[in-house]
Amino acid sequence: MDLAYTAAEEEFRARLRDWLADALPTLPPPPPAGDWPARRAYDSDWQRRLYDAGYGNVHRDASPTLRLIFLEETEKAGAPYVGANFVGLLHAGPTIAAEGTPEQRERWLGPILRGEAIWCQGFSEPEAGSDLASLRTKAVRDGDAYVVTGQKIWTSHAEVADWCELLVRTDPGAPRHRGITWLAMPMDAPGVTVRPLRTLAGSAEFAEVFLDEVRVPAANRVGEENDGWRVTMVTLSFERGTAFAGEVVACRRTLDEVAARARANGRWDDPVLRRGLGRLHAEFTALWRLVQWNVSEAAAIGGVPGTGGSVFKLRYSQARQELYDAAAEVLGPGALDLSVPWTRERLSSLSYTIAAGTSQIQRNILAERVLGLPKGR
Repeated sequence: MDLAYTAAEEEFRARLRDWLADALPTLPPPPPAGDWPARRAYDSDWQRRLYDAGYGNVHRDASPTLRLIFLEETEKAGAPYVGANFVGLLHAGPTIAAEGTPEQRERWLGPILRGEAIWCQGFSEPEAGSDLASLRTKAVRDGDAYVVTGQKIWTSHAEVADWCELLVRTDPGAPRHRGITWLAMPMDAPGVTVRPLRTLAGSAEFAEVFLDEVRVPAANRVGEENDGWRVTMVTLSFERGTAFAGEVVACRRTLDEVAARARANGRWDDPVLRRGLGRLHAEFTALWRLVQWNVSEAAAIGGVPGTGGSVFKLRYSQARQELYDAAAEVLGPGALDLSVPWTRERLSSLSYTIAAGTSQIQRNILAERVLGLPKGR
């Protein structure tokens, strides 16, 4: 493991910083947070700018270390986040690059990288969240297509997506983990119904998706039939391994802002608060080093993150909640105002111990795959 950057990597960082300094002032104002059609257009425009400048392929062709530098520098510069593009760029795209056929990579990766196609994730179901292997959405082979019937929930950006990375059960008689298949489903196919869900913070980036005999071409299957659980583990390793890297940088910046606010309004005089902020500073510094370690490991084993992603996800989820609890302490009564960004982020942070695999699931993964403990029954 080597946490130091090479001269070529530092040159990439400097070149990216210069480009960001020139590009960011030319962006239009961002649209309202809840206007997802407008957000899709805004996020897609930014992705196209990255692509035209030679940075669009960073999620596909660059080394894990260069991807980390890219996420770090764009977040530090205050560049737009991947936004509506996050499933395609950070989950589905890397999975297709790792597991797809040459034809599938040619078909789907270019539009993702150019900001032309938005993807959503159709994994969770009302009765299959943390226990994802219990999913019941079924797919029956009919000639050159699968006929899919079922329901998905918490499907991010489904209302503006072109494609869905979809998990289906293709062999109901097989053991739970062996009868699942990974499909790419077009969201405009007949039989797809999307119903937005409103969150506690008032946003509507999630949706329920109902599937009524939707025909998905067999050519859209990534991996072999009934091998979808293994492909899904590749997807989740990207989701938990490097997809949160930019958020760690954002949290470190927020921590500095919370400390500055505390100094300005007198809360800094509280030694308990100061100790808490100091501990959080150490936490996020350590988490950033863990991201670097995970990236170094991924580079050594072919680009797919390992179990270190679960270590990171477990601690990051809790640290993020603690950060915004500290922000609420500093804000005082202002922490009840939903128009304050820190308040909205505090509500959002509650989901992090559930999203992308609950903390309980991460502990099970580490118990089984790192400590060698027997699987729970």
